[in-house]
Amino acid sequence: MNITIDYHKTGITVSVPDKNLVAVLAMRETQPLVDPTSITQAALLHPATGPPLKTIAQGRRNACVVVSDITRPVPHNIILPPLLECLEQSGLRPQDIIILVATGLHGPMDEDQLRETMTEAVVNRYPVINHKARNSKEQVYLGTTKTGIPIHLDRRYVESDLKVLTGLIEAHFMAGYSGGRKLVAPGLVGVETIKYLHGPKILEHPLATAGVLDGNPLHESALEIAQRSGVDFILNVSMDEERRMTGVYAGELDSAHRYGVSQVENMVVANVEEPVDIVVTSAAGYPLDTTFYQAVKGIVGVLGILKDGGTIIIAAGCVDGIGSSEFEQLLRSTTDIDVFLEWILQPGVFTIDQWEVEELIKALKKCQVYLYTDGLSDDEVRNCLVQPVSSIEAGIAAALRHHSNEATIAVIPRGPYVIPQVGPEQNSD
Repeated sequence: MNITIDYHKTGITVSVPDKNLVAVLAMRETQPLVDPTSITQAALLHPATGPPLKTIAQGRRNACVVVSDITRPVPHNIILPPLLECLEQSGLRPQDIIILVATGLHGPMDEDQLRETMTEAVVNRYPVINHKARNSKEQVYLGTTKTGIPIHLDRRYVESDLKVLTGLIEAHFMAGYSGGRKLVAPGLVGVETIKYLHGPKILEHPLATAGVLDGNPLHESALEIAQRSGVDFILNVSMDEERRMTGVYAGELDSAHRYGVSQVENMVVANVEEPVDIVVTSAAGYPLDTTFYQAVKGIVGVLGILKDGGTIIIAAGCVDGIGSSEFEQLLRSTTDIDVFLEWILQPGVFTIDQWEVEELIKALKKCQVYLYTDGLSDDEVRNCLVQPVSSIEAGIAAALRHHSNEATIAVIPRGPYVIPQVGPEQNSD
């Protein structure tokens, strides 16, 4: 069977043996919004919870609108114009509305990327600024969370009179779901906060995984930080596999986000009856697969349906390379994954991006991983602790030789957009 999977900007078609293929897992089909701009305008006027944004914005001196960076396919061209227009109609001048990019520890977006994701009109009219997690001078200390996490937060956000978060609600391999509080933490916090949020004490918790909010220590800590910093209004959206908007969720931080999650959950969970030997998947294409760092999400996200000792074959463009210099160095220096885990569990040990290696190791302890990419050499792929393949078909052939000609295969064409689970198919009614 020929199946097209996401890869960079074009996708690739792969041939999977019919006798081995047991499932192609995708998001449940959901009717896209016919007029997403009008729906967004309506959500600002009649949010799911709390008062309208225009009412909240009345009399405010200035505003900070927080947006995702290029690693999230948020439809800024649709949701930002009505939001910003609403703020101006409330009496705020364009120069008093800061658009702050929640980069977390990702690199800053350059001018071209800002114009690509925010649109020319927005970048020309409003100040657009990248958060810098490594610059402590741009942060304010707000004390600690109930569990002792120090809160270092972007000063421009803290000192803004009106705080608005935008974002996309989708499955997230550590935080359960993206959107809502994640735009603040880790989006706008400093390194000293991220090292706790992404430390092994949280990430080794069994509930720090995709599809889980209740009891997830990463979600709960991020929500506490966001609430401590103050959030006046959120505007979150959901999207289908074609990246068309399927819903808009606006209002109070936690309740509006929870409502959005309840809708997204019905779209993203996909089931197989039994664990499989081989999973063929992707990192969801551009812009999500621009680095191997981002591709790790696609690897970890399929572990729930894979047999112990199974094989993952993933396609990722990696046009921007492996990731940060710290991430690359950690991968190069890791020769024994058990020793690495012992090392990061020691008190006081912390290196930026160690959490992504930690997540990758969760997969490597369970299975073998093959990577197909045009963006890295074979040696670079091996330095990422995974094996290169010249094509997805070559990876399938190698996996079948390793397991057997009767091995079962599941394909997830759009990677981390889907939460694959073992069990009977859920009723969508």
